[in-house]
Order: sequence, then C-alpha cells, then structure tokens
Amino acid sequence: MTEKLTTYDSSEYLVSDEEIALFMAEAFETNDPGFIAHALGVVARAKGMTQIAKETGLAREQLYRSFREGGNPTLKTATAVMKALGIKITAKLPNAA
Repeated sequence: MTEKLTTYDSSEYLVSDEEIALFMAEAFETNDPGFIAHALGVVARAKGMTQIAKETGLAREQLYRSFREGGNPTLKTATAVMKALGIKITAKLPNAA
C-alpha cells in the first residue's frame, strides 16, 4: 500500500494575530535574515498574497519570488510587507528590560 503525502504549509495554521505575532517573534529571535524573510512570506500567504500585493503596490508574482526559499527580498519590499501585515520592528539594547 502506497501512502500519499501532502506538502505541509505552515501558513494554513496561522489563523490569529496572536499566532502570527508569536511566529514572527520566534523568527526574529533566530537573527537569520533568510529565515526571517521566509517567515514573512509564510505570514503573507496566511493573510493572502493578493491582498498584501494590493496593500503594498507590489506585484503578487514579485512577492512570491522575493519570499520563496532562497529568495532575497530588498529591505524596501520586506518593510512594505511588514507594514501591510501590521508588524512593527522596535530597537532595544540587548541588556535592556
């Protein structure tokens, strides 16, 4: 008997703003730019890439290309997507409370 496997897509499980915030916080904790970009792409898919494209003024195809595995989004693209997703980055000193 052959078992049929499906592709796991974590974007299907990010249904609340709290889950998305936790997912992105953990991505930022890695300090890995590639993983952070991938996580942004996952969240954008969870929210709807067409809607994110509309809000950012960027082409949907460009967003898929930028945030796919091995993609390298520009800072301008990444910040536009974060703004559309309501994700804000703040700076703090490493030893600050």
